[in-house]
Amino acid sequence: MVAKKPRIVIIGAGVAGLTAANKLYTASGSKDVFELCVVEGGSRIGGRINTSEFGGDRIEMGATWIHGIGGSPVHKIAQEIHALESEQPWECMDGSSEDPTRATTFAEGGFELNPPLVEPVSTVFKYLMDCAQGKKNLAEEAPTISASNGTPARNLSVGSFLRQGLDAYWASRKNQDEELIGYGNWTRKSLEEAVFAMHESTQRTYTSAGDLQALDYSAESEYVMFPGEEITIAKGYLSIIEALASVLPPGLIQLGRKVTRIEWRPESYDMENGYHGSSSRPVKLHFLDGSVMLADHVIVTVSLGVLKAGIQQDSGMFNPPLPCFKTEAISRLGFGVVNKLFLQLSPTSHHRISQGFNKFPFLQMAFHREDSEFRQKKIPWWMRRTASLFPIYENSSVLLSWFAGEEALELESLNDEQIINGVSATVSSFLTKSQTTDNFNSHELCNGNSFEGNCGVTFAKVLKSQWGSDPLFLGSYSYVAVGSSGDDLDKMAEPLPRFNGCESSSSSSPPLQILFAGEATHRTHYSTTHGAYFSGLREANRLLQHYSCVGV
Repeated sequence: MVAKKPRIVIIGAGVAGLTAANKLYTASGSKDVFELCVVEGGSRIGGRINTSEFGGDRIEMGATWIHGIGGSPVHKIAQEIHALESEQPWECMDGSSEDPTRATTFAEGGFELNPPLVEPVSTVFKYLMDCAQGKKNLAEEAPTISASNGTPARNLSVGSFLRQGLDAYWASRKNQDEELIGYGNWTRKSLEEAVFAMHESTQRTYTSAGDLQALDYSAESEYVMFPGEEITIAKGYLSIIEALASVLPPGLIQLGRKVTRIEWRPESYDMENGYHGSSSRPVKLHFLDGSVMLADHVIVTVSLGVLKAGIQQDSGMFNPPLPCFKTEAISRLGFGVVNKLFLQLSPTSHHRISQGFNKFPFLQMAFHREDSEFRQKKIPWWMRRTASLFPIYENSSVLLSWFAGEEALELESLNDEQIINGVSATVSSFLTKSQTTDNFNSHELCNGNSFEGNCGVTFAKVLKSQWGSDPLFLGSYSYVAVGSSGDDLDKMAEPLPRFNGCESSSSSSPPLQILFAGEATHRTHYSTTHGAYFSGLREANRLLQHYSCVGV
């Protein structure tokens, strides 16, 4: 009788799942050892990578950046497949969104802010974030803006730290100017606070924390950035996914196979008799269409958002339920929503821009506080923590804005007309004729003395991502929330069953049943595609080593 090969099923065809499949399939000696299968609940591969087109331009609905090229496996793959150059223009491929010299900061009401007003508080914000991320020592290098005397309290949030630093910066100035400075009703302090809040909104999209008050300060310094520049992939992030999947034979990836339940056997194995029950394979997968599949090992790569929903359901995604160390880590960690909004300029607007008239800037927006009597009520609340709106590359007809948290979820519920009206109202407030001031030079963006026709800027159509409401993701990426720590990310990565004396009474360790991969399982590279890549490689190597195959 021929012995059955161990069957490995990978749930999810994103970066983590396809990296694991790629490694398991190509590892020396593994082809004759395993049965391998990838099941994907959606109709496409890629997960939170989704390259698309809009307005004649290529865009990324999800992952966009290679965060540092030094040591990045994603950059290495992109180089190997020649994906870093393209004749067709691509979102942010000219580096415009990362070049501060291209940005123009406007205050609500149509006031262009000169660099001498914007740069000091921007420098303070950057410095505070460098300190939070462990790049600088706040107490030693900038004692005048040191929060908590350089020794942040336990469970301090990044948001609280930033605001303490801003208050300390203001307190360090001998003469705090509360007088009007020629920008309508803006004072110097209110403008600085608005610029600081603008940077906070950008940071929210970087981390996916809807509120920086929820982002843990202590864990921020554990996050590791690769050295070198941050770049986009000219031929699209999907090229990375296609490269990982290209070695897999037809049929190995099964689309439209959504797993609804995972049955496993944490205490049903002994060395003499094997597994109790009718089947020798310990894991049973139930699918939405009613079918089932048995497996020896399952690598779960679904998002943290799906896991959070899975442990809250009455029936539960896992049977028996996951042990408490795992569910507590899932519950404590943060998983936020970040959405991108693309707007195509109308042909008339784009023609004017391409001819050099009313050129749409890389617009950074400083808003009045929500409680300010001077805020313009025509601007909808969901636009007020949006930091920027800009062409995706020089002279593109497509503009891009980022949303995080409650605003990102609200965006998903709005129809196209509501979005266009809201963005138009915002643009009209910022890009009307800039007011002249005695203190600073101004720049006139619109002809005439009043706003007419949105400064000649009108929108033809919109496209938005909807990661929060997509049942296959339920959010965008993970962060370490206040109350959690990097230890929880390590616990996310632990395979099951966990036989170390506390989670099971069994005296022997069975073969690995459920393994976990994905960006939320990597302690130092969470929230990134390369973190997902490393996690998939980790779990593949775990199984290869278990079966004494070659792993790297």
